[in-house]
Amino acid sequence: MLNSTPRPPTKRGYNRLLLLVAGLGGLLFGIDVGIISGALPYLEATSGLNANQLSFIVAAVLLGTAISTLFAGTLADLFGRKSMLTLSGILFVVSVPVIALSHGYGWLVGGRLLQGISGGMVAVVVPLYLAECLAAADRGKGTGVFQWLLTLGFVVASVIGYYFSGRVEEVAKLGDAAKLFAFQDTAWRSIFWVSLPPGILFVLGSFLVAESPRWLFRRGRKDAALRALRRSRTEAQAQIELQEMEAVAATEKSNSVAAGKKHESLLQRKYVIPFVLACLILACNQATGVNSIISYNAMILLQSGLDDKTAHLGSLILTVVNFVITIGAVLLVDRKGRKFLLSIGTAGVILSLLGVGAVFHRTEARQVDLQAEVQSLVEPSNQTLNLEMKSEATRKVIFRGATNAQEPQTLVVIYSYGGFNAATKVVRSDDLNGRLTIDRASCVPATPVAAFFKNPFVELAAARIAPLKIENALLTPVPSKQNGWLTAILIYCFMASFAIGPGVCVWLALSELMPTRIRSNGMSVALLLKSIVSTTIAAKFLPAAGRYGYSTMFFIFAGCTVVYFITATFFLPETKGKTLEEIEAHFAGKH
Repeated sequence: MLNSTPRPPTKRGYNRLLLLVAGLGGLLFGIDVGIISGALPYLEATSGLNANQLSFIVAAVLLGTAISTLFAGTLADLFGRKSMLTLSGILFVVSVPVIALSHGYGWLVGGRLLQGISGGMVAVVVPLYLAECLAAADRGKGTGVFQWLLTLGFVVASVIGYYFSGRVEEVAKLGDAAKLFAFQDTAWRSIFWVSLPPGILFVLGSFLVAESPRWLFRRGRKDAALRALRRSRTEAQAQIELQEMEAVAATEKSNSVAAGKKHESLLQRKYVIPFVLACLILACNQATGVNSIISYNAMILLQSGLDDKTAHLGSLILTVVNFVITIGAVLLVDRKGRKFLLSIGTAGVILSLLGVGAVFHRTEARQVDLQAEVQSLVEPSNQTLNLEMKSEATRKVIFRGATNAQEPQTLVVIYSYGGFNAATKVVRSDDLNGRLTIDRASCVPATPVAAFFKNPFVELAAARIAPLKIENALLTPVPSKQNGWLTAILIYCFMASFAIGPGVCVWLALSELMPTRIRSNGMSVALLLKSIVSTTIAAKFLPAAGRYGYSTMFFIFAGCTVVYFITATFFLPETKGKTLEEIEAHFAGKH
């Protein structure tokens, strides 16, 4: 256990500026991920793009994030943390007009890639910068504010989308197709324009803060490092931390000399253990299924028994729960500590996921797979499928397998063309306008690059001529609305548990555990691992849920979180109130 050393109070004004800049970075990251949800329906209605192109536009942010996390740490080491803060903000600001003024697929993808690259840089550099700039007593609060405003980004994106959906509905009531088309085109562009002001403020804020004192010190600029420390600490505290940096540097130098080589090995205990811990925590953080649960929450709630409007309201409530509980986590993280909040949070996540899984299992026990029946409806000439729920012929084929054709049912179809899988939206039997359309463009990527990222093991040329194969056609009785609200409440408990522990503490674990020598590049590798896990789960969630049931997915997420709980409770040291040098000494076996 690390020993606690009392620290003098820090200078509040400058630290508040650091928190503000960090918070704006989190806000940008949240908007990056969440803004497309509200814009996508209107982009789909007016752009003329097919489903595959729209999917790639959505995924372009994840691709950009994965790309930038590869080199963000190296660039932060070469040019400084402050410079990278400014660059990430500028890229976001540039991306907004590129998207909002675009009139073609290429510009849309390019703008979304820029947003992803910006988001990846923010995710690496902001926690890194805060860990190296804030005093030990404020470090948890600083990274907590980053996560708090990241969740606010989700809320802002949801509110913007919800507002424009109301405006679009009003225009639709006029019955003028041309006006509706024009307003839908304006709506998705306006949604992106609204996200511009936070980016501008983030760029301006990055010019007002000092460079990381630890980066300056490792570049041989000792006097500049001391000046940077004095902006956020008292003179006594600045001198103490500078001495600690000098002691760590002297130890590294002596170890290198003793080893008879220029650089000491990175395969030492003090580097390997914190790196592995950070990677494991980040991977487990995504293996809770949090991103998929947030992204597909409306669909999950539809399947649980809520109607369409209530399900979308439930999604908005989820983002608000995340935001509100994160406020409490920010207040507690420097009082109760990271280890305590992670243990409590992961325990709550496990119980919530098991509860949601149990509720779905009760419904899915009555599920019927009509694969053969739906396969018989495939149009043989062009290998497409069109199902209209109001069609009597369709209803006779589909509902002859239902246990009770009189009660509402939901239908979701999992299908493939030559190894590329996709899932339809969920339609209900009591929706007279419900329709499922399956064609090759909705499943098979348009380009080799898109095909590689969707499934690198499938041959694109073969998929373009392969027949449509219905993997599953799952007909499930619609549960009661009470069942839907029970599911919603359990998911809110999941979100609250995640926000109070993993949501805030994961960024701290990432930035605090890594020693200074490997912190920037180590964070890049760990965040790349996070992106891979997150993207894989998001890509496989719907097909896997369709084939094996939502209950199975939630039980798997709960099992992964058990590993998270054990790691946090038994292997993670408490870092509350410690300087980065003290944490490094702990992993070196000196405390």
